[in-house]
Amino acid sequence: MTTVRLNTTDNAVSFDTDALVVGVHTGPDGPRPARGAEGLEEALGGKLAATLGAMGVKGDTGEIAKVPTFGALTAPLLVVVGLGDAPEGDYDAEALRRAAGTAARALAGTTRVALALPAASAEQAGAVALGGLLGAYSFTKYRTTGEQAAPVAELTVLSGADGAGAAIERAATVAESVTLVRDLVNTPPSDLWPARFADIAEEIGSKAGLSVEVLDEQALKEGGYGGIVAVGQGSANPPRLVRLAYSHPEAAKTIAFVGKGITFDSGGLSIKPTSSMEWMKSDMGGAGAVFGALVAVAKLGLKVNAVGYLCLAENMPSGTAQRPSDVFTSFAGKTVEVLDTDAEGRLVLIDGIARAGQDDPDVIVDVATLTGAQIVALGWRTAGVMANDDELREQVVETAGEQGEATWGMPLPEELRKGLDSPVADIANLHPERFGGMLTAAIFLREFVPEGVSWAHIDMAGPAYNKGEPHGYTPKGGTGAITRTLVGLAERYAG
Repeated sequence: MTTVRLNTTDNAVSFDTDALVVGVHTGPDGPRPARGAEGLEEALGGKLAATLGAMGVKGDTGEIAKVPTFGALTAPLLVVVGLGDAPEGDYDAEALRRAAGTAARALAGTTRVALALPAASAEQAGAVALGGLLGAYSFTKYRTTGEQAAPVAELTVLSGADGAGAAIERAATVAESVTLVRDLVNTPPSDLWPARFADIAEEIGSKAGLSVEVLDEQALKEGGYGGIVAVGQGSANPPRLVRLAYSHPEAAKTIAFVGKGITFDSGGLSIKPTSSMEWMKSDMGGAGAVFGALVAVAKLGLKVNAVGYLCLAENMPSGTAQRPSDVFTSFAGKTVEVLDTDAEGRLVLIDGIARAGQDDPDVIVDVATLTGAQIVALGWRTAGVMANDDELREQVVETAGEQGEATWGMPLPEELRKGLDSPVADIANLHPERFGGMLTAAIFLREFVPEGVSWAHIDMAGPAYNKGEPHGYTPKGGTGAITRTLVGLAERYAG
């Protein structure tokens, strides 16, 4: 993985590196240097602005250009990243993350890169570091042929801000967890089945200082985890429930995270079409985010108690698979009629949510690639947030925004609940109408939240996996979405 360090120099011109990254803004007479790029115009003999103008560079957000320095700077290559209009106030952290990520992606194959982007505060320095680290990500484990440049080996953030060192250390820890999640999401299901995921969680979690408990298929049956058992019973790879726990002696709050971990989703007997199935290795992204967040919380040593549940199963069709019209008893004791076996994520989550109540948490937050309706409603990059507590919902949305993750608060209309009535069980797993599917899925989950506990649900079906081209610090494939939001929530609840 790419490493990052801090250098407090205020002289980017003479900094020894293979590539120097600076920002530029749009201006009426062409691109203008951003903070951190001071002195470059003079060092380059007054030719930088003219050169960029001749290249057609305007300074638009995400624009990037490479300019050889011909010995005028210590770095042989100058990389210019567009930051758009100059901010009226201070620089937005997310804009800096994206600029650094864009540069890191463009510089794959470069050993040493110095980021002289605006970093006058610890927050900005941390944003530059995190964006650069996330942008440098690549997943090449299964490639045996073809040329692919290695990611940047070493990033240096140039900043003299107080607290910049601690901010960069935090960024490195969070980036490591996001990388872990991306790797898990990108791993093919042939190499990541429930028991294998559980083994990885036990190995990495224990090293990070987490206590880890794994329930196998027999323990799940005996424990009454009917939802996880039902979803997993059609696969040759049996289900697992993993409980990760971190505690701090000075903690005053406990937060519980629950993640959907369907390591592959065929739809079960309600089978998906091929085009909808080919990226379903990402259906464990919620459990991945919970796992990554717990590892980061432990490494950061936050003054909070945090518990994570990974609800792991493989949803496959077979002679032993659950059938539409089957009824099972959930961990909460409620019976569920299964109308559609492809609405399986909510079935594993309800057991995890109910089990999390035994930890006496202040809040429960579940994360899932739950519905295609989320993509219809909010697109590929914005997750939906629903809750039984308006204040918690807004808190999650606000925290996600601070971490640079797009979310939108959504309602839970009470009139939709009746559509989940079942003639034979306490509740059905699917609403008969296709409209509002993201909302009815959340209403279903709400039925299993322990009484008196504040709960929020994050549906990130689209954001968890980027099927398009890379952008900013986001790669193609697994994104590690919502991991940073969960870490941010833990920080909010830390003493």
